[in-house]
Amino acid sequence: MIYLSKEAKTEIFAKHGENAADTGSAEGQVALFTYRIAHLTGHLKKNKHDFSTQLSLQKLVGKRRALLAYLFKKDIGRYRDIIKALQLRDIIK
Repeated sequence: MIYLSKEAKTEIFAKHGENAADTGSAEGQVALFTYRIAHLTGHLKKNKHDFSTQLSLQKLVGKRRALLAYLFKKDIGRYRDIIKALQLRDIIK
């Protein structure tokens, strides 16, 4: 079962990256990770004892956090834009 089609991925990268083909931008990756985190969180609410999914979720959150730290260090403007677009935090540094 595929929960994220190719078209959906392209749309995420087009919306948060420079273009749809820019799959390596930090903003596009953070947006994709956020989508996947939301999906796995919903799955874990129904399946509390799915520990392999729980581990995968923790790894994804760590990857997203590392990318956000990179953006914060390199370009605070891009960091603020992606945080605002994805509504990840209430307080913007």
